[in-house]
Amino acid sequence: MPIRIPDKLPARATLEAEGVMVMDDNTAARQDIRPLRIGLLNLMPNKVRTETQIARLVGATPLQVEMTLVRVSGHKSKNTAEEHLLSFYKTWDEIKQEKFDGFIITGAPIETLDFEEVDYWNELQDIFEWTRSHVHSCFNICWGAMAAAYHFHGIPKYILDTKAFGVYRHRNLNPASPYLSGFSDDFQIPVSRWTEMRTNDIRQHEGLELLMESDVTGPCLISEKEGKRLYIFNHIEYDSSSLKEEYDRDISNDTPIEVPHNYYPADDPSMPPQNRWRSHAHLLFGNWINQIYQTTEFDIERVGNGQ
Repeated sequence: MPIRIPDKLPARATLEAEGVMVMDDNTAARQDIRPLRIGLLNLMPNKVRTETQIARLVGATPLQVEMTLVRVSGHKSKNTAEEHLLSFYKTWDEIKQEKFDGFIITGAPIETLDFEEVDYWNELQDIFEWTRSHVHSCFNICWGAMAAAYHFHGIPKYILDTKAFGVYRHRNLNPASPYLSGFSDDFQIPVSRWTEMRTNDIRQHEGLELLMESDVTGPCLISEKEGKRLYIFNHIEYDSSSLKEEYDRDISNDTPIEVPHNYYPADDPSMPPQNRWRSHAHLLFGNWINQIYQTTEFDIERVGNGQ
């Protein structure tokens, strides 16, 4: 089954060109199927790019998925046109009475700020608490994952001396986990962050299971039974060109930056980058969607009751 997104969303044309099945509202209405409801709280500055990245992965499953785009109410985006936000997004205030099978909270380029210094931190805390009663499974990404780990467990983040930037090898710590079904023992994932959370801090919390780790960049993926939460600190959802665009941006701004690790052939930025993580990105999101399908309530109004 395809993903259901607004007909005029810019991501639609990109996904259709890639062969991702996209469903319009009329076709969806004719099918006697309850779609999985997935919300995307998009905190990234380039919202169109992130919409496309997430919809590509969520829409590649054999299940019908309906994706709702969400933004925080108390923050004005500087990088996305207000017309786009008004046309395709709902504020959290507008959807907080609704229930979702899955909810994704993205990263944001504010990682060096203390959490309490973020202008929408109070609202984000309310959203985290809301997921307890209104979301079956929550998938937190990069800064969003660090913010969730801090909110729910008080786990601190640490500023790095140099940016973790590139494509790094990771180890599969629990091949029996349903989230890692089909994963290799060793695989590569893009990393782009100035902060980290540490394994020793994570292991102090019995409810958290570390599933992926890199010898260089540390913990990557955590699962938690309560709230069926996933926390991923790295960017498995990135496009092939995402690190290149970040690198080129910093070079053009005269911002000190190293060539991203293990990204360009022979570490030569003049050569096209190679995508070494695409298949595992699809696996992870597909496994997450499958786990939601296997465990969520048929009556979506029962989602969150007693979880």
